[in-house]
Amino acid sequence: MTDVLFEPLSFRNLTVKNRLFRSSIGARTDHYDGTGTELRMRWDVKYARSGVGTIISSNSPVDPKGILVPGFATIERDERIPFWRELIRRVHEHDCKYIVQLAYAGRHREIPAIQYERGLSSTGRTDWWRGFEAERMTTAQMREIMEAFGRAGHRARDAGADGIEIAGANGFLLTQFLSPSINDRTDEYGGSLANRARFAIELVRTIRKHVGDDFHLQVKISLVDHVREVHPWRRHDGSTLEESIQVCQWLEEAGMDGFNVSTGVTFPHPRMPPGQLPMDVFGRAFAVASGGMHPLRDFLAFNTPLKHLVRRWWEGPARGREEGITLGDARALKRAVGVPVMCVGGFQTASVIRKAIESGSVDAVAIGRPLIANPDLPKLFAAGHDRPPNPCTYCNKCLVAVVESPPGCYEESRFASREAMIREIMALYEPPIVPAGSPQEP
Repeated sequence: MTDVLFEPLSFRNLTVKNRLFRSSIGARTDHYDGTGTELRMRWDVKYARSGVGTIISSNSPVDPKGILVPGFATIERDERIPFWRELIRRVHEHDCKYIVQLAYAGRHREIPAIQYERGLSSTGRTDWWRGFEAERMTTAQMREIMEAFGRAGHRARDAGADGIEIAGANGFLLTQFLSPSINDRTDEYGGSLANRARFAIELVRTIRKHVGDDFHLQVKISLVDHVREVHPWRRHDGSTLEESIQVCQWLEEAGMDGFNVSTGVTFPHPRMPPGQLPMDVFGRAFAVASGGMHPLRDFLAFNTPLKHLVRRWWEGPARGREEGITLGDARALKRAVGVPVMCVGGFQTASVIRKAIESGSVDAVAIGRPLIANPDLPKLFAAGHDRPPNPCTYCNKCLVAVVESPPGCYEESRFASREAMIREIMALYEPPIVPAGSPQEP
């Protein structure tokens, strides 16, 4: 009998070889100005070799003012196309598809960038998670951003990508328009659900004008905001599942080919990524902890006895549900739309994924941290393993470390020694990367 994990999946404009996608995981492997690097190529090709059917790129800003974290390859101008073309060519050598995730962070940032001080958003209110200031977009600015997405999508297609994904979940710009906890506009882009969804629908239509109707387009979306799990004192809990399903139906009508389900109004969120809260975040990711307007709050939360209460509060909503936490939401969406649905959620057990697909909850899964822990996860599944012998612990240290350190697994308990952990992380730099224009030494 064939294994459903390795059956092809067909979208309207794309067919992939199996149901295992690499989620949008990355690190600051690129230059500050958005120029892509050899290191980024090695990072993505590493997973193409692993046997996943499709790689979704880390967030790729469509405009310098939309950067979440500096150091990620951008796709905001034509000069970027050669980098993406070479990266995609290398991924395709391993019979793996490549989807470029187009991103605009808005007011949701982790580290301030020198290109701008205020993030354009649906609102002018300061981001209550990180404390960065925001500027309420005018209609003209909205049109400019929509066009930036469209042109970036065309560049991705020109570079040979198999499709594009709009980064619309976990606090990115689409979340800022869709969520009633953030969007406080009184014009035609705020208020009712139809108004709050107007920007997203017009964005999809604009992208379609640039890439055509025969190019794969999907969106990553948080179906439920769960605002009060992060800020219990806020009046509104944000977007509900019923509202988001209606939005997705409208997006499908506008030309969407697939949905990638996440959860939470921001990132990180107690439900995304589910698992442990690394309490050394302030020391190991100082740039994140001090980059916003709440350095004292961050210091008290992570470096005093309060940290024990913070950890218990943070880890509570997802405790014991690290794998497949978004399956219920995805199942509800799949019943309401006619295009494929996938979801994220710490997947690393073959039987769990099989059951999710065979029961009709999803058509595929997008995997992040478990692939960092076990890059050969698809091969382990193919060899008959239900779960890797050395599974991901959901410690989330990999997500904290990449702000200042190379990407990789930082859970020392999974390695024979700290030295062995470092060797695996630094293997990405072998053979040594020679800068362009440097003499090639034997």
